[in-house]
Amino acid sequence: MKFLVTGSAGFIGFHLTRRLLGERHEVLGFDGMTPYYDVSLKQARNAILCESQNYRFVEAMLEDKAALDEAYESFQPEVVVHLAAQAGVRYGLEHPDLYISANVVGTFNLLEAARAHQPRHLLIASTSSVYGGNEEVPFAEAERTDFPVSLYAATKKACEAMSHSYAHLWKIPTTCFRFFTVYGSWGRPDMALYKFVDLIERGEPIEIYGMGRMRRAATFVGDLVEGILRLADAVPEEGKPVAVPNGRDSLSTVAPWRAVNIGGGEPVPLLEFVETIERHLGKDAQKIMLPMQKGDVVETYADPALLQALTGYVPKTTIDETVREFVEWFREYRRT
Repeated sequence: MKFLVTGSAGFIGFHLTRRLLGERHEVLGFDGMTPYYDVSLKQARNAILCESQNYRFVEAMLEDKAALDEAYESFQPEVVVHLAAQAGVRYGLEHPDLYISANVVGTFNLLEAARAHQPRHLLIASTSSVYGGNEEVPFAEAERTDFPVSLYAATKKACEAMSHSYAHLWKIPTTCFRFFTVYGSWGRPDMALYKFVDLIERGEPIEIYGMGRMRRAATFVGDLVEGILRLADAVPEEGKPVAVPNGRDSLSTVAPWRAVNIGGGEPVPLLEFVETIERHLGKDAQKIMLPMQKGDVVETYADPALLQALTGYVPKTTIDETVREFVEWFREYRRT
């Protein structure tokens, strides 16, 4: 099949695209190569993808509607996976304009392209951050997501709302998948696992926010990719309500649209996460304990019941396996 993957040179986009190419699909990658973090890491990922004859790459911003329309129209994708976004909760405190332009305007341009040339299935990356400060865990899709506590989450909620309206008005089969703290090789340097491993390796202290009380149910990137691909095959149908098999209220939409958690497993306390890193590095961390930062939430934890009902799949890779895989990659990458 023909897949358009936005953000193909990003962390998740790279792993998804490599998997698609390994299965002999054609992929159009679309990425702005923004300097949010070291561009050389994005270039290294993209160079690996470019080794495949089935990969075509366009370097442009989603805000550039003409470039996006031209790429989309010439490729005519059957499935679109929209991963490109301005990520990060804390970065939004200093650069809010980037979140509006990349996440809201960029997503709008993609929705317009999908309206003009409808794909078989449009999948849009959302985030567990849309659940805000909700204290009822695990987070289920039927929970209200009206009270985001970061601009990043607010823009992702906006993307969900816009995509629902387009699914309803233009009958575009759409799935918004909410992921939960994704880790793995080729990860982003601004994420906790990368930062902690890097600093501990160099003998520098790490900052522990929330005084170590935060808990996260991390998802291995390979498990996330598996979930995305299984959802891609489970195309939502118009007029068929999404029943959430967790005993809570079902989603009321009858548009060909749904939101689905991709996550699983028990949340891990932050200090236990650090101890796992220390064990695989064979080094102790110097810890600086700090209060919660603005925009953070204490706990994220996915209810995977809907994902399992739709695909028969629940992510199962443990945090121990995830950390081990990342440490092995990190040390090899630093040697090259």
